[in-house]
Amino acid sequence: MLTEPANAYARRLNTWDAAMIVIGGVIGAGIFLTPATVARHTSSGAEVLLLWAIGGLLTLAGVLCYAELGARRPQAGGIYVYLREAFGLLPAFLFGWTMALINYPGSVAAVATMFADYFCTAIGLPPLLYVKPVAVGAIVFIVGINLFGIRAGAWMQNIFTVLKLTAVALLVVSGLVLAQGHLGLALARDTTYPVSSWAFAGALLPVLFTYGGFHYLNDLAGEVRNPQRTLPRALGMGMAGVVICYVLANYAYLAGLGHAGVAASEAPAADLMRRMFGESGATVIAVGIACSTFGYCAIAIAGGARVLQTMGADGVFFRAAGRVDLRTRAPQIALALLGAWAVVLTLSGSFNQLLNYTTVGEWLGHVFGIGTLFWYRKHFIDDPAPYRVPFYPLLPLIFVITVFGVIVTSAIHAPGDAGMSLAIIALGVPVYYGWQRWMHRQSA
Repeated sequence: MLTEPANAYARRLNTWDAAMIVIGGVIGAGIFLTPATVARHTSSGAEVLLLWAIGGLLTLAGVLCYAELGARRPQAGGIYVYLREAFGLLPAFLFGWTMALINYPGSVAAVATMFADYFCTAIGLPPLLYVKPVAVGAIVFIVGINLFGIRAGAWMQNIFTVLKLTAVALLVVSGLVLAQGHLGLALARDTTYPVSSWAFAGALLPVLFTYGGFHYLNDLAGEVRNPQRTLPRALGMGMAGVVICYVLANYAYLAGLGHAGVAASEAPAADLMRRMFGESGATVIAVGIACSTFGYCAIAIAGGARVLQTMGADGVFFRAAGRVDLRTRAPQIALALLGAWAVVLTLSGSFNQLLNYTTVGEWLGHVFGIGTLFWYRKHFIDDPAPYRVPFYPLLPLIFVITVFGVIVTSAIHAPGDAGMSLAIIALGVPVYYGWQRWMHRQSA
């Protein structure tokens, strides 16, 4: 059993809680919207399902790598901790600078705004007037719950993860009912969308992005009970559940709307439910998407705060942010800072561009994060590992090469965003050294 210092986190998350965090961190709004984009880049339902299956298998390869990393270093901070130990404090800071200060609060602002939009639609409020206040209220509420500790946050997260799984199940059942007697047509070729092999490969990009978010559990690893056993189990179970949900949901879309219907839709989930139940069905799925996006925000805030807290404890962020409350065992200052910055981004409306700018940095973090596995295997070759990635080094190599391909493809399609992402990362270098110099003067 691991021992923790008095001011560290309390290990209060069991396997069920951890698996719910994996599922909730991956399933946000993507599965309700992205299938239309994927369908436009394919010419048959079979190709759509193949892409989602390939994306799921690639993501599972990465999840297994994160399972070993989390079992080796079950501490709060996730990738930041692995980079710090393997490559030094500067690379770890550049990851934290990009993610905890920009990407995490930016994604919270974006998804909270999406939550508010669907919430207002579901209850009949005019979105132009209420979206920003509702989004800000959601962020403040989530931060407030998490200030009481990880158990309070886990209870809230578990409820919303079950609700989002219920929404996915409702979609699957509706699609299958609509397609009674002609389920095989879901896989048929659609001659209205002849696409090249390059377009088919490019469709893997939105699929992989929709599978993203599985790393949040590693950010919270310091609060998982018996982490050497629980982390691999929860990551494997949670991600396998997500893959099953995604493949079934896409089959339901294809069965209920057809390939051409999915490709022509702006919101396939709403269209499917509207066809099954009328406008009341669209309202029901709006509630489901609101629950799903709210749950994602809860996980992103909890995980991002742990990265900020670890940075503060290392002295590369405000020292106050590095404190863990002795009573609640929550990083209360880090939570408040992350929430406040997410609120600012929400009110300013600048989060979408920030997310575009940091996408390359996020995926580079995954590449180097998985890359630390090779360092651990080399430098701790004799250490007993509680869990080892099967088929090493094949699985981590497949993941690293594939994700790097995703980065290159993203840079080709959006060179401006990729350039800005690299510029933001590079800007972290003078910030790091300037902060170190300032901290040295403060302590002198």
